[in-house]
Amino acid sequence: MKRFLKWAGIAVLILLGLIGGYAAYIQATGYPTYDVSPIKLAVERTPERVAHGRELALRLCVMCHLDPTTKRLTGVRMLDLPKSFGTAYSRNITQHKSAGIGSWSDGDIAWVLRTGIQPHTGRYLPPWMPKFPHMSDEDLASIIAWLRSDDPYVQASDVASRESEPSFLAKFLSHIAFKPFEYPTSSISHPDTTDNITYGRYLTNSVYDCYQCHSADFATNAPLDPPSSPGFYAGGQKLPNAVGYEIAVSNITSDRTHGIGRYTREQFIELMKTGFRPDGTPMRYPMVRMPSFSDHALGCMYDYLMTVPANANVTATASPSGPWNSKGAKLWDTKGCAGCHGTDGVGFADMRMASSKYPEDSLLYDVIGNPTKYNPLSTMPHYAGHLSQDELHDLALHVRTIKK
Repeated sequence: MKRFLKWAGIAVLILLGLIGGYAAYIQATGYPTYDVSPIKLAVERTPERVAHGRELALRLCVMCHLDPTTKRLTGVRMLDLPKSFGTAYSRNITQHKSAGIGSWSDGDIAWVLRTGIQPHTGRYLPPWMPKFPHMSDEDLASIIAWLRSDDPYVQASDVASRESEPSFLAKFLSHIAFKPFEYPTSSISHPDTTDNITYGRYLTNSVYDCYQCHSADFATNAPLDPPSSPGFYAGGQKLPNAVGYEIAVSNITSDRTHGIGRYTREQFIELMKTGFRPDGTPMRYPMVRMPSFSDHALGCMYDYLMTVPANANVTATASPSGPWNSKGAKLWDTKGCAGCHGTDGVGFADMRMASSKYPEDSLLYDVIGNPTKYNPLSTMPHYAGHLSQDELHDLALHVRTIKK
């Protein structure tokens, strides 16, 4: 018996040593590396492709890579990343030859977007970087054409990408759970855009990856077969906003009580366009409105979501933090402003200069009410009609207290 216990103890020590060694290896090496296969691809840059690529990129690329200071895709800190993943920065993807991706071939871009493997280093991209194994060849070509275009967002900018500081969990999951995808061996045709449900399924599951946030957990999602993801579209996982407050992602199944089954098609389109639900409450970051989406695309997405089996999962409603020292501070919180701009105005758009930039109250009121009038690509909700004149006044007073 003593001999058995001795050898059992030795075996346990060896096992613990192996586990400790593997953990140390993961911590030291970071994300894993893989072989890279050169892809021969030359995308014809047509005006139609550039325009469509821009429509796709406004949601897929600009949302994460746009630095409001440089006004180009030079990368920013990703404030909405779950804390358990560490600190992350998106990278410079402008046309700069060394700081950006200007030296990459069309095949390099296609490879990384399909597989999730960097073309020159073989390094696996972090789990939060979208990969598109099911995107049609035409949509992929359109994104590449836009990245090569004369759009101001992608013009060369010599801004060095900041290095992320991933947690051990992020590194570990990238070795164990998250894996790169195989590059397609055959072409992927574009879906019939007149078949609403088919097109809506393609947009939600294969292009915009809505299920990734709206299912139970990033770690258990199934990118190669999205409907098999646990809690498919039933929401529940929590993501932080700009101030670190965790927001429970909504249930968007066809359930009429806890999902969006009670919304009409028109109400869903209005919600996604304006940022306000039918009951007048605003969407909360990290969800933002989608001004670049066409009514047809949004309608098709709704049509598909109505085919997703109803799930009665109850997601927690975001509650205001409080207490507040003024009516304006309360509105700043309850109307969702802090979720993007932070409590001190330094979030995804620095509000510390707003008071001097918009010195007249009437002008500031109009900016709050009609943001796209001043920035056509703004994803800020349209507060016109959702705030009374007194509320606009109180909110503007609070904005004027935010200064550098």
